[in-house]
Amino acid sequence: MVIIEVSLLSGFIMTSRSRTLLENGTIVKKIEVKANVVYIYLEKLNDESQTFILQLEQVIQVKNLKPASIKIYDYYQPGGLQISSYSGVGS
Repeated sequence: MVIIEVSLLSGFIMTSRSRTLLENGTIVKKIEVKANVVYIYLEKLNDESQTFILQLEQVIQVKNLKPASIKIYDYYQPGGLQISSYSGVGS
């Protein structure tokens, strides 16, 4: 099982529409939202490119918005961790 761990930008939440779109994906097994982190559980990954789109809604205005992290790892072998980051549009 592969986990994509998306830390949300400060002041943002994931929209319910985003959750629905992700859950309709064929390899998404489960989605959990805890505090400011979205956990996307996948059955497995293969060599095909996959795209996941999270729609976020800004609920609090935050100045000097810092990038948030995205971590991808195998649940059973977390040592192969891949980390990236993203920023808000226009930041």
